[in-house]
Amino acid sequence: RVEAFRDAASAMEQEKEILLEMIHNIQNSQDMRHISEGEREELNLTANRLMGRTLTVEVSVDTIRNAQHQESLLHATKMIDEIVNKLLDDLEDAKIRLLSLYGACTSDVPAGPIDQKFQSVVIGCAIEDQKKIKRRLETLLRNLENSEKSITLLEHQKSATRQSCNSKQD
Repeated sequence: RVEAFRDAASAMEQEKEILLEMIHNIQNSQDMRHISEGEREELNLTANRLMGRTLTVEVSVDTIRNAQHQESLLHATKMIDEIVNKLLDDLEDAKIRLLSLYGACTSDVPAGPIDQKFQSVVIGCAIEDQKKIKRRLETLLRNLENSEKSITLLEHQKSATRQSCNSKQD
């Protein structure tokens, strides 16, 4: 029953993360640009309210770690954080680096390179921490993918607008 309880709490932690990501994606979706200002304001107020309510829920499952597990977790977190901090400087390089970290966490054969150093660090973490690290990388990669789609759509809209303006000038 204890393991079932821990699993249920972990599932709730994951569900909270998923809900927060969904609300954030809705707030930043391209569809928000295609609705009236009043509807957009109402949706943003609702999203902010839901985000606030979701953030009031605290679910925590502590992981029992020895000194080596703790050190490995800190090192793995630091490696991910360094990439995230450089994300805005070079989006493409950050994505490639995150994919190599993710490749180190998965048992499937990844499409790209694997960061061997990160893999050895992650192996030193507790099993629950390994799963959390993998989920964090999946979330970061999903958010990057969504950002790239938004950027591509914005660029497409800008070029379409320019073409339209140029056609009118001719």
